[in-house]
Amino acid sequence: MGCGPFRGVVPAYLRDMRAPRLPSSRAPWLPSSPGFWRSPVRGPWFTSVLGVVLLGGITVLFVTGLLSYAAYNPDLAPVNDQTPDKGLLGFYLFAWPTDPPWLYRLTQGLHVTLGLTLIPVLLAKLWSVVPKLFELPPARSLAHALERLSLLLLVGGALFEFVTGVLNVQLDYVFPGSFYPLHFYGAWVFFAAFVAHAVLKTPAALRNLRRPRTEEEEYEPGSPPRAEPTVSRRGALGLVGGGSLLLFGTTAGHSFDGPLRQTAVLAPHGGPEPGPGPGGFQINKTAAYAGIDDRETSADAWRLVLVGRTGTVRLSRAELERLPSRSSALPIACVEGWSTSDQRWRGVRLRDLAALVGHDEPPDVLVESLQRHGAFRRAALRANQVADPRSLLALYVNGEALTPDHGHPARIIVPAAPGVLNTKWVARMTFGDL
Repeated sequence: MGCGPFRGVVPAYLRDMRAPRLPSSRAPWLPSSPGFWRSPVRGPWFTSVLGVVLLGGITVLFVTGLLSYAAYNPDLAPVNDQTPDKGLLGFYLFAWPTDPPWLYRLTQGLHVTLGLTLIPVLLAKLWSVVPKLFELPPARSLAHALERLSLLLLVGGALFEFVTGVLNVQLDYVFPGSFYPLHFYGAWVFFAAFVAHAVLKTPAALRNLRRPRTEEEEYEPGSPPRAEPTVSRRGALGLVGGGSLLLFGTTAGHSFDGPLRQTAVLAPHGGPEPGPGPGGFQINKTAAYAGIDDRETSADAWRLVLVGRTGTVRLSRAELERLPSRSSALPIACVEGWSTSDQRWRGVRLRDLAALVGHDEPPDVLVESLQRHGAFRRAALRANQVADPRSLLALYVNGEALTPDHGHPARIIVPAAPGVLNTKWVARMTFGDL
């Protein structure tokens, strides 16, 4: 076969049997090829619009998230601190104030609602930049390498923070004992990458927005032809905005009472209130879930143990009711973003209980619950929270005794504190340095 008129010609059946060539970096079926990403919607203008929206939104999320972490008193009360060895990351922590009393309701409601609303924007942004993750060569210069690294950390951090946040909101402590450090450290890594990426890309994004381009100018010369458009870039932005409005409209109501709460059909604490009457407002864990035994909370068995400078005092509920009582109108606000309007609480001031065990100046207090299941069986309150005259060991709400699900026989209620620090089914309070 090496001579004659067919020399150098390979029969078709043999050509089909030859080993295939390894695909090159320009092969259109590889993500590293420009021909792989053919949507005409992608481009600098579309990506820049989404980036500017996220620049403002994620900054607000980060700040409100740090405020939420401060509200739990990490590094100030080791009992509440579930994130050890924060080092320099805890530089901003401060004693959480009690005024205004709706502070946590505002900051955490904003944090959760904005986070859910930004999900379509985030997904669209990730879709618009995903070709950058597969570019070859991996680094053309130091600046390009830094941009690629920031983009990788940005994408990974965004997915981690949003996914863990949504799971925690929807499933209530899906990461018991670990959500707080995971979300805290993840937020710092994500935001560091976000800042680096913003510094590198914001100037170009603003130029793209000030100088709108035609569809043809969106693409590099010599790029493979794009697919036929099925939606314009503005139409795609409309879809993203519509998705965000839908999520906002179906979750934001969980921070309000009445008809607005019933619009929050995608929020665990949306829809109608859990029951009628004075105690028919939202809760995050029931007495049954917490493992509360009715025999322990009966009038004959239950005693409140107070420990302080002068020793130990034990009080029955009847004895607590004979102490001077006060009333406070305060909301309940939880880390999942839901809250109630002001409820009318009545009970004994925390500062008066501290005085019973020898503390004329209110100190910190460690509060322990009868609950057997769930996070924050023990929680600490700082001296400024104990000293506030509105801070109560509540026995009544809205004119009636507490229900079992709302913490009968006694619970903590403190202005502006996260819901989990308003301990229910209180059994013991230890006043003094924690």
